[in-house]
Amino acid sequence: MLNVIAVGEPGGKPPLLIVHGLFGSARNWGVLQKRLAVDRQVLTVDLRNHGDSFHDDDNSYGALADDLAEVIEAFGGIADVLGHSMGGKAAMVLALTKPELVQRLLVADIAPVGYGHSQMHNLEAMRSVDLAGVTRRAEVDRQLQTSVEEAPLRAFFLQSLVLGKNGARWKLNLDALADDIDQIIGFPAITGSFEGPTLFVYGGASDYVTSEHHQRIFELFPNAGFNEIDGAGHWLHAEKPREFQAAVEQFLEGSN
Repeated sequence: MLNVIAVGEPGGKPPLLIVHGLFGSARNWGVLQKRLAVDRQVLTVDLRNHGDSFHDDDNSYGALADDLAEVIEAFGGIADVLGHSMGGKAAMVLALTKPELVQRLLVADIAPVGYGHSQMHNLEAMRSVDLAGVTRRAEVDRQLQTSVEEAPLRAFFLQSLVLGKNGARWKLNLDALADDIDQIIGFPAITGSFEGPTLFVYGGASDYVTSEHHQRIFELFPNAGFNEIDGAGHWLHAEKPREFQAAVEQFLEGSN
């Protein structure tokens, strides 16, 4: 099973399962997890090939959804699910294929469509790092500077770097992610729909969810609502944490 971090006590409400995006981990969501765990149990997971979860050659959304289903079944059999970016796509596939496991679905800054961008340049940047003899993160940061100009992005990647007595290594399974990158930026052909309450919350400064995506969203999620966070980009939960938290809490309490 995936590595799970559980905060809060089980109660009358189903747990909230939070699913990170590409290159992320459960710990990226620790602050929000604690804030939301006032009256329910909140679970964050490391997806396969990320964090402290297992590595596998298959990083398809079907496989990711099956992993999430296993977690939900281990924690009571039904959950509210919040997924960001790649994690949002995995959460959507879960809701579409195993709707009985999902009570409410919240999708953060992603749509059920394929995108034209690729993350191969970032994968290649990390794969090109020479980890031999590395003892400090600053050494890897210097190597990444030649291909990753943004310091915050480098810092995000470095959260997945492990330094130990046996040397340095990436927690990310970079080869498997590279092999499946076309699937990751795409979205599987799925029929059917999820009839439960669904909210797409997105950044006003992001182009990941636009009016052009609404038709496909309503085909798959007929009870979808939308919440734009003004001024936020793709990393809306980090850029506007209080506004994002408020949107999540309002939706989970039954109001879009």
